[in-house]
Amino acid sequence: MLDRLESIEKRYEELSQLIAQPEISTDRARLQSLAQEQAGLEDIVAKYRQYKTTSEALQETQAMLDDGLEPEMVLLAKEELSDLKQHQDTILQELKLSLLPKDSSEAKDAIVEIRAGTGGDEAALFAADLFRMYGRYAQAKGWHVEIIDSNQTEVGGLKEIVFEVEGKGAFSRLKHERGVHRVQRVPATEASGRIHTSTATVAVLPEAEEIEVAINPDDLKVDFFRSGGAGGQNVNKVTTAVRITHLPTGMVATCQDERSQIRNRMKAMAVLRARLFDKEQRRQREETTEERRSQIGSGDRAEKIRTYNFPQDRITDHRINLTLHNLPRILDGELDELIEALATSERAKQLKEARL
Repeated sequence: MLDRLESIEKRYEELSQLIAQPEISTDRARLQSLAQEQAGLEDIVAKYRQYKTTSEALQETQAMLDDGLEPEMVLLAKEELSDLKQHQDTILQELKLSLLPKDSSEAKDAIVEIRAGTGGDEAALFAADLFRMYGRYAQAKGWHVEIIDSNQTEVGGLKEIVFEVEGKGAFSRLKHERGVHRVQRVPATEASGRIHTSTATVAVLPEAEEIEVAINPDDLKVDFFRSGGAGGQNVNKVTTAVRITHLPTGMVATCQDERSQIRNRMKAMAVLRARLFDKEQRRQREETTEERRSQIGSGDRAEKIRTYNFPQDRITDHRINLTLHNLPRILDGELDELIEALATSERAKQLKEARL
């Protein structure tokens, strides 16, 4: 690993020399390319130089101890040595994470789909609870949430809802939420007080750019219809809702949230691109090893990932065997502790696989 870091630092220095050359400064495209490459290496080079400085200080302190010190200085030197070792280990861990392959999807916005599973009206109410939870979490992060399509029930639940989350780190954080969520509680309609178990499915897709997913217009069937649900008289009287079917795959994307037919079509196409992009990523993952397929965030929607137990005020994430309490607080959007634990576990698996 250190050899690799040394090579990265050497390349960084080469780039500095190239950028300083007069003939490069007059070639705007070349200069921009080199500057971008150097900027991409800047953080890891700075961290590596910090690691080397700490290592040198550690060696010097150890040499002082080995050469013999006055008794009153020994304790101070040992404390300094301990602090330097701890600091060195921390930097080394950060360097290992920096060397992991970067997923281009991490910086993308997210398209989230929540669907009620088993449990009838109670499952739909739980789906609505999840939507509220993610909405509150996004609000706390300063992200923007925009509904693309939804199907409400008469009791205030959601059979399904598709929405976009725009903001820095949206997909990288929310990707840990994809899977089957299970709730155990007494429904408001249950007179005997019996606990019911219901489920909802969460899918989180990275929003794909047009250049990342090539869609042949001839492969699309576009239907327009009148929107249902909330939105005023105009929504129901004017044919603004859009349903796009991708004929080769049979995928269907619908949007009826906007009053504008054009806006609805744009949103539906964004959902379709995200689903096709996700499908291609899944195909690529299937070609990798079993170990990679078992990673957190593989997106297997058939897997039960989390249980929300209301009688015990407990939430358990089964992927990392983490149990937390104060369920109302978590359902109110305070998800950072859960998501950070999942992200830490994912990084640990990646480091183990990369043998760093």
